[in-house]
Amino acid sequence: MKRITAILSASGLALALALPSWAQEVKQLPTHTVTLSGTVATIDHAKRVVNIKTADGTFETIDVPASATRFDELKVGDKVSVTYNNNVSARLKPPGEAAVDTGSMATTAGQQARPGGTTAVQRTMTVTVDAIDKNASSMTFVGPNGWKYSRKVVDPTMFDKVKVGDKVDVTWNTDITVAVE
Repeated sequence: MKRITAILSASGLALALALPSWAQEVKQLPTHTVTLSGTVATIDHAKRVVNIKTADGTFETIDVPASATRFDELKVGDKVSVTYNNNVSARLKPPGEAAVDTGSMATTAGQQARPGGTTAVQRTMTVTVDAIDKNASSMTFVGPNGWKYSRKVVDPTMFDKVKVGDKVDVTWNTDITVAVE
């Protein structure tokens, strides 16, 4: 069984760093959407893990964060739908511009008759190009608090547009909607 949370966590970052080209302007990437619908098959309350059986008979495992306060109301047999949207933009920072690391969140979770709701998160951070490996077609970025990420670069012309030490602002706008019938 694959972990859908791994898909959700990595997808935004992967999109952010796979830019076809960079310039001083903001590059907006297409929205990345993941949808999961099915029936709750098992619930592990201690580990906060739910297995969802989808219409095609496969099972998806979802790790439920501690912030989901109505988790105990979820029952085996409940119909659930989860939609994750991720919008990413990136901008090559001009030299000398101050670094940013900001975030905000808004939620309607737990306010409906049934568990569920929508949570929206926006995060902007300045990352630094730490390494470029043209032979492996990859770049490594570092950010606040030791955050580090390596990414295969699809467009080889990107290597001519950035160099080690360049700063990039990446903004993630993510929303997740959970509906329980």
